[in-house]
Amino acid sequence: MKPENKARVLEKLSPQMHEVMAFQASRPQPVSTGQDLDSQRKAYTEERRFWNEGGPEMLRTDNVRVPTRWGGVDTRIFMPCSSTPATLFYLHGGGFILGNLETHDRIMRLLAHYTGCTVIGVDYTLSPEAKFPQAIEETAAVCQFFHQHAPHYSLNTQTIGLAGDSAGAMLALASSLWIRENKIPCGKVSALLLWYGLYGLRDSVSRRLFGGSWDGLTQADLAFYEEAYLRDEHQQTSPYYCLFNHDLTRDIPPAYIASAEFDPLIDDSILLRDTLLEHGQACHYKMYPGTLHAFLHYSRIMPMADEALRDGASYFCQQLTLLQGRSHT
Repeated sequence: MKPENKARVLEKLSPQMHEVMAFQASRPQPVSTGQDLDSQRKAYTEERRFWNEGGPEMLRTDNVRVPTRWGGVDTRIFMPCSSTPATLFYLHGGGFILGNLETHDRIMRLLAHYTGCTVIGVDYTLSPEAKFPQAIEETAAVCQFFHQHAPHYSLNTQTIGLAGDSAGAMLALASSLWIRENKIPCGKVSALLLWYGLYGLRDSVSRRLFGGSWDGLTQADLAFYEEAYLRDEHQQTSPYYCLFNHDLTRDIPPAYIASAEFDPLIDDSILLRDTLLEHGQACHYKMYPGTLHAFLHYSRIMPMADEALRDGASYFCQQLTLLQGRSHT
């Protein structure tokens, strides 16, 4: 599409978002050489280093390599206190091709701190080395492993949650559906925390209006991520990729759905909300005004990013309270 048809996004951002962008522009930018994926990954990790500094300290942080049929999957356990009421599994974003436990470390520590629950980060195998649906299967296998070995790691996995941002939000929802359909024993999935995910739309108003060099989400960028993740075009309609082709009318864990106002993927979140509400599935939707995709990373200087994490944590805790109330009646 013609670039001039895009919305004037940069003129409409919030002061907080502008502050982040100005700060980013003032920093030395790590070098990434074109489409060299190894360089992109190193640059992404280096760029996120500053944003992961500070934040709450954990009582215990353990790195565990979980065996799966695909090989070992690295995980990181964030335990904020000696006994926690639930375990929250976190799937990082990065377009399926970038990101790791380091790039989202602060986000996971904040979630552990705000919920009082154990958070386990899942370093699923990236694409294009791993193709769909490997990351989903790995996530389900990790959940099952920790449920089976909960006493060894001092975990409470009777109640769990799945959370993620961007591609990680899609993986969180897709993994919950995989667990549901395959009846995988891994505890009661009490809630989903989904920050600005993509859930299967291939064209939308927001994809037409938003996205540019400022967020790395042009239509060409989105097509590149998809091509890296999927084996072929036939998988575009799989119910574990286009999640709107799945049965969303029943047994969906209560979902906190967060979106960024000027995100080309916002229509995915809106459609997910509307679909769940149409069929009586519990969810809470919140749009964060004046923000861009990936704003969750910037909590060091952006109060709204911290607010979005607190909101998700609060929703998770509310669902735990509701579950406890039902178990006592």
